[in-house]
Amino acid sequence: MAKKTINNDDLLANIIKGIEEVKGNDISILDLREIDAAVCDYYVICNGNSNTQVNAIVNSIQKTVSKELKDKPWHVEGSDNAEWVLMDYVNIVVHVFQKQIREYYNIESLWGDAKITTIENKY
Repeated sequence: MAKKTINNDDLLANIIKGIEEVKGNDISILDLREIDAAVCDYYVICNGNSNTQVNAIVNSIQKTVSKELKDKPWHVEGSDNAEWVLMDYVNIVVHVFQKQIREYYNIESLWGDAKITTIENKY
């Protein structure tokens, strides 16, 4: 059975919805489509205030995407310590950080050529 193709816009919208459901902070979308040798089309980056909130964000994203799009991440890494969890949806990679870890690694600066869209908190 062929895997159905998920539209990037639909996936992005559901990832953002999952983050917002549990009040994830500082949501940024990095558009990597114009960058040579980028491993995916988009990075979504956000942070939580604790390992509990980071895990809640990850679970909320998985639940929302699964419910709405019947899709799941290809790979999830970092859930054990929940300081930096990477969720790989192939075309979109989600990075969920604890705030201080995000500031330390500052991965947005590594992709200076990317178009960055910041999502305002609704809460």
